[in-house]
Amino acid sequence: MALHLTLSQKQTLLLVIIQILTIQYSFFTITRAQSNSNLCRTSCGDIPIQYPFGIDDGCGSPYYRYILACSDSGKLEVRTPSGRYPIHNVSYDDPHILVTDPFMWNCEDGENYRPTRPFSLDTSTRFKLSPQNEYLFFNCSEDHVIVKPKPIFCERFPERCDSSCDSGSYLCRHMPGCSFAMSGSSCCSYYPKATESLRLMLKYCTSYTSIYWRNVGAPQPYDQVPEYGIRIDFDIPVTTRCLQCQDPSKGGGTCGFDTETQSFICLCKEGNFTTHCKDYDIAQHKRRVHVIAGTVTAISAAGAFGIGAGIWYLKKVRTKAPVTCGVQSNENRLF
Repeated sequence: MALHLTLSQKQTLLLVIIQILTIQYSFFTITRAQSNSNLCRTSCGDIPIQYPFGIDDGCGSPYYRYILACSDSGKLEVRTPSGRYPIHNVSYDDPHILVTDPFMWNCEDGENYRPTRPFSLDTSTRFKLSPQNEYLFFNCSEDHVIVKPKPIFCERFPERCDSSCDSGSYLCRHMPGCSFAMSGSSCCSYYPKATESLRLMLKYCTSYTSIYWRNVGAPQPYDQVPEYGIRIDFDIPVTTRCLQCQDPSKGGGTCGFDTETQSFICLCKEGNFTTHCKDYDIAQHKRRVHVIAGTVTAISAAGAFGIGAGIWYLKKVRTKAPVTCGVQSNENRLF
């Protein structure tokens, strides 16, 4: 049975189809805008995440890509060749992170030394062990390690001293936070020049721990106090584009990078730009064209087929239906 529609019915049906297209267009446009406005997380637990770091791929500097991770429990960790280690604190004014190594000796162990493993860093990154670190080694074999007090002149001319393990170290005599004296164990202080030297020391020593000197802002010589942990210094690569991107007067964006090309991208609520967020006003027309193109590709094949079928059906009805509302002309025809 053939269906014959009047001109007013066909116009109503056309309006319904236009509304469907509008709703779908708005839905996919909003979806795309939301995906562009997913900015980088700014913290992990109570530790702030700022440039050059990022815990979401494409955030921060590509030099530190895949280095930091935020665990499901909200703990910030650093990835190194020797494992993943919890980060105690991050300083951006004095660029460094403080790492806790659960495998290292601590005061609670006393003289019960646990098996440990050497901490290492990837030398291809912008990380480096801080010279404010000191390592204490326990029960080293004097047949393989030079264990003796260093001469006094070594403090003034360290380049003239060999790499012996200093048994007269201040830290060995004043263990931070420990109320006992390690009378039954030998202790010496040593700063390894590389991971290999640290690994070699542990081959001939029972265990070790890392102590860094924390600045407390007091007058010298009380401006630093020793604490357990590993201080890792890092560089902050500063570029003009990143400064422009972060500039509040230019939109206050977040510095990031393209995950495929690793080229710079300014992440903004309105989308991603190669300079700063205020470019949104300049490039809004171009972006609208891209959004429309993206929306068309986002519409499902079934939806596109249904819309095409509706248009084909109206055309077919128009060719068969009699003209009942006056003469059909270019001014009043549907298609």
